[in-house]
Amino acid sequence: MSTASKIRILLLLLALAIAFYFVTQRLAGGPPASRVAAGSTLLLELGGHYVEAPAASPLARLAGDETRPFIGLLAMFSLAERDDRLETVVLRIRPLDIGWGKADELRDAIGRLRAKGRHTIAWLEIQSFQASKELYVATAADEVYVTPGAGLPLVGLAAEYVFLGGFWEKLGIDFDVAKAGRYKSAVEVYTERGMSEASKEMADSLLDDTYARFVEGLALGRGLAFDDVIAGIDSGAVRTQSLEALGLVDGEIHLDQLLDRLDAPVVRHGDYARTDPASVGFDADGEIALVYGTGAVVQGDAGDSPFEPVPRFASESVSRAILEAAEDPDILAIVLRIDSPGGSALASELIWRALEQARAKGKPVVASFSDVAASGGYYVASAADRIVSPPGTLTGSIGVFALRPTVGGLLEKLDIGIDSVTRGRHADFLLSSEKLSPAALARLDTSVQDTYQLFLSRVANGRALSVERVDEIAQGRVWTGRQAHERGLVDRLGGLYEAVRVAKELAGRSPDDDVFLVPFPKQKSLTQQLVEAFQQTAVRAAQEASPVPDLSRRGWPSPVAQAFELSRSLPMGAPLLVPPVLVDIH
Repeated sequence: MSTASKIRILLLLLALAIAFYFVTQRLAGGPPASRVAAGSTLLLELGGHYVEAPAASPLARLAGDETRPFIGLLAMFSLAERDDRLETVVLRIRPLDIGWGKADELRDAIGRLRAKGRHTIAWLEIQSFQASKELYVATAADEVYVTPGAGLPLVGLAAEYVFLGGFWEKLGIDFDVAKAGRYKSAVEVYTERGMSEASKEMADSLLDDTYARFVEGLALGRGLAFDDVIAGIDSGAVRTQSLEALGLVDGEIHLDQLLDRLDAPVVRHGDYARTDPASVGFDADGEIALVYGTGAVVQGDAGDSPFEPVPRFASESVSRAILEAAEDPDILAIVLRIDSPGGSALASELIWRALEQARAKGKPVVASFSDVAASGGYYVASAADRIVSPPGTLTGSIGVFALRPTVGGLLEKLDIGIDSVTRGRHADFLLSSEKLSPAALARLDTSVQDTYQLFLSRVANGRALSVERVDEIAQGRVWTGRQAHERGLVDRLGGLYEAVRVAKELAGRSPDDDVFLVPFPKQKSLTQQLVEAFQQTAVRAAQEASPVPDLSRRGWPSPVAQAFELSRSLPMGAPLLVPPVLVDIH
């Protein structure tokens, strides 16, 4: 599509957005809240991808942003937990594109429903070879049913690690590498064809802990013996009847039959979302700021364009949000919700500093982990007063590496000549066509080691540990949230619900007090959004396409797409705080 065409489409969208705005202003609040009769059944929909981000603005939704915030789903559980008009909650579970951290949070949310007297029924609508997370979530309910014709093979868990060393070699691209941390294996993704011994040790540890929690979840949820669940997994059950015989599900039934059998008024997910929190007893007295750190940690501003809603843990945007919340007298505390594999060392330090400044202003800070909070994500969290993590989160990875590509071989393959001139004894450090000299490589290593020592000191100060102790549990090693808690890297196990309770305690409130969660930065006015959207999209439309393809939109395997997307976001050649990002336990 030409630049002119893109700009014309943008102008049309802007015109539609303006019209949409005026229409919504006339609609003063939208459709009325749904009525819920006593003894009702609530049908909650779980499935697809959820992000750690605020709800999209009307302009972003008009532009096609289908982002679904995870907090929106958690809010539905919180409403149902308080709503005594509900007798039963049916969870319609479709394929979930989430990690084990969010899966833990959903299990906890179902557990709170049960504790409040709601009868919970999970109904699985899945036909897949990878249904482990869905079954893990479902077995937290009182009853579990499967739709006829579904497929939920119970065959265990597996982890895939992709290595691109041979791929780059075929292209003629080589790398200079410096790293601090025996387990800092992210470089292997780009430079090797398989795992090192340290990487294998770490991979086994992560899979062992995840598998143990998976089995524990199924056993506790269904009242089964641990060994019986393992035996069931090893039997390779693929039919619903086999799962029923093992006691993992209660049978097959269609959803309409299930709802008919309950013989109660049914409230649908979309209708219930309009419930007024005050109608179920929510009476807030105070505000807690919710700041999101989602995606790669990068320098600069996130941009906030509704036409490119890609999450970025951008240093300038997140730091500004933290400091704005710290200055707001109505804010009791700050919760930083992290779902990030890390990234730039400098960007991590800048966000860390903003958290330090917020604490100096008297605002308690709680870091709340989602699926991933590793390396640069953990670096930032070390500045918090408390760290709260689900057991299944991937975290830690306290280590540093620098990866400097050299493209001389690629240029030779393409018959492209290159000459260079330098000034200064070590100016070859700046060239991209040749491998570094031993002296230049030593300087790269010095930079990495200095950053590692700073990382260790930040964690040691934040966690009240010695630098030596942090170094023992660091070395670039990734831990699950449960393993990190055992080693003092996490204060409490739990999700956002628990993190907010901790924040209230630090602010001198009862953990059971109601508070508003206020996203920072606060949403901009429509006029600001329109102006910024036009500026950003016009600039991008005029730019040439990125030389690195967006493989996630071309059907490439997820791990490969992750590697390429990370290379698009991060500054190669600078110290990086990134774990082995191609972990996919399923």
